[in-house]
Amino acid sequence: MNDLSPQALSLHRRAIVCDGHCDTILDLQERGRSLGRRSADGHIDLPRLLEGGVTAQVFALFIQDKYLPEMALRHCLDLLDRFYLEVEGNAQYVLPATQAAHIHQAKAEGKVAAVLAIEGAEPLRGELALLRLFYRLGVRLITLTWSRRNELADGLGAARRESGLTERGLAVVHEMNRLGMLVDVSHMAPAGVRDVLSACRAPVIASHSNAFALRDHPRNLTDEQARGIAESGGLICVTLVPTFIAPTVAEANLERLVDHVEHLLRVAGEEHVGLGSDYDGFGFNDPAFQFNDLPDVSYLPRLTEAMLRRGLSEQVVEKVLGQNFLRVFAEVVG
Repeated sequence: MNDLSPQALSLHRRAIVCDGHCDTILDLQERGRSLGRRSADGHIDLPRLLEGGVTAQVFALFIQDKYLPEMALRHCLDLLDRFYLEVEGNAQYVLPATQAAHIHQAKAEGKVAAVLAIEGAEPLRGELALLRLFYRLGVRLITLTWSRRNELADGLGAARRESGLTERGLAVVHEMNRLGMLVDVSHMAPAGVRDVLSACRAPVIASHSNAFALRDHPRNLTDEQARGIAESGGLICVTLVPTFIAPTVAEANLERLVDHVEHLLRVAGEEHVGLGSDYDGFGFNDPAFQFNDLPDVSYLPRLTEAMLRRGLSEQVVEKVLGQNFLRVFAEVVG
């Protein structure tokens, strides 16, 4: 990172940096990588997380279509087991985070706090007992839908996108509020986002979504949705997926990503914007689909440089890098 200004490097190193979403556990399972060893594949491993100055990383457990519906729970448990094997095998560098104090501890010890999430609620089967069991196993965030329909609501790719929360979905949201789990609306159809914002009694998060006003992709949030999340006290985490940043991969760059950050700061406010890379959830080592300005997590300090260069204050940059995520995590999870 020799090209970084001393100001950017100093700020990034002292900041608490939190990434609200990655698909690395599935990538490790599929390709046989190890979290503890630097790899030429994928976007994230512990050496690169530490180089990138990441304090807390949310690791999502994502269930592929081929496991639905019967094997969703089993496959989720396999991924959960892989998560804990990786954490236990690399305890000198990573610690599981089930409360905000663990994120502070990771920063103090120079480690990475690993927050556990489920992307798409199919493993719950709509059952509150399974939700409670996953909470006891360390899950602290659930993306209620992926792009498909499940027992809770419609995702953006469902044929009948006007469907909001089902009765089971409403019950799950209320139980997540009671337990202290982050409710994530990324990937949800608009009616589901509306219902969550109406029903949720705690701050709501969009773990990896950008601004629809700048890039009219269905996975991005409208200004109305962004304001609703902010009014809940929640957080919109800007993502690095190139086609969520710009119409084509070739047009996606750091400057356009910071455009999304600035727009969401104007619409939602400086307390309600964070980061959610979606690393290891896009690209799959195909150069045609990579975000070349930030090719893996070790390059995150470049984003700090770009935000400062745009004229954002150090205070606002620190909020976007991780303070806002930590605030919401502490308020909801404890």
